[in-house]
Amino acid sequence: MATVFYIGDSTVTFNRIGSYPQQGMSNVLPLFLKEGVAMCPHGYNGRSTKSFQDEGLWEAVKSGMRKGDFLLIQFGHNDEKADPLRHTDPDTSFKDNLRLFVRAAQDAGAYPILHTPIGRRLFDEAGNFRPGSHGEYPRAIREIGTELNVPVIDLTMLTEQFLAETGDAATRPLFVWPVDNTHLKFDGAVTMVRFWAQEMLKLGSPYADIIEPLADTFDRRGEI
Repeated sequence: MATVFYIGDSTVTFNRIGSYPQQGMSNVLPLFLKEGVAMCPHGYNGRSTKSFQDEGLWEAVKSGMRKGDFLLIQFGHNDEKADPLRHTDPDTSFKDNLRLFVRAAQDAGAYPILHTPIGRRLFDEAGNFRPGSHGEYPRAIREIGTELNVPVIDLTMLTEQFLAETGDAATRPLFVWPVDNTHLKFDGAVTMVRFWAQEMLKLGSPYADIIEPLADTFDRRGEI
């Protein structure tokens, strides 16, 4: 069976007990995969498309991919930062790094899937959601998807819409609030990965082939 390689930042990281209650999307993504599909998480806190390569983290992924595997690519939170060790420009270096990831997967016979970063839980004093915290990076990801003819799962759009509709108070339990509004707890990770699984099913074969059927009674907050 296929292996799902998942590369990204702290929103992707498979968290151990030392960082509880924080959970990355890798912690719950295996719940949505069909039996026999392997999960290989490669999300690391604070990494960008640049530092992921510069620190040698990409090589293990590149050398491990085989024909029929899947590469999930989810960056943006740290590419935005001013830190020269992590920053990339959305229209130049960021796009170049995404191209490198996608083409390496294709060369290995794997299926690359681009993801825009999940939205930050930002509300003003009146309780209105504040979208757009990722600037131009989601646009850049969508453009690379079009350029290279690979799927893009627009988690920014999906999660920002969910946050705006669900509201400030109701979304607090999904995040490590009040510590921060970026990182997820278990229920939050389930909610975000469910959006991902729904989009994978919409893509059809071969993407839908690795996803468990989703129960109709399972609502948008992961509750029965």
